[in-house]
Amino acid sequence: MLVILLEDQILAPEKVCQSCLLADGSGQPRWGGGQLRCGQAIRKLMEQQPDQYECMMGFRIAYIE
Repeated sequence: MLVILLEDQILAPEKVCQSCLLADGSGQPRWGGGQLRCGQAIRKLMEQQPDQYECMMGFRIAYIE
């Protein structure tokens, strides 16, 4: 599951990505093959952290299993 991380909130991508030109037709981030296609991976500080990405709009997105 993908989530948007803010300083003090966790949001569903539907609340943010619908206004992004890079989102897919259903307003979701472009996720495929285990990676975010509309952003870049952020290096993990600890192995226990979920995979995180920074999208082109500047939001931090995490993949939580």
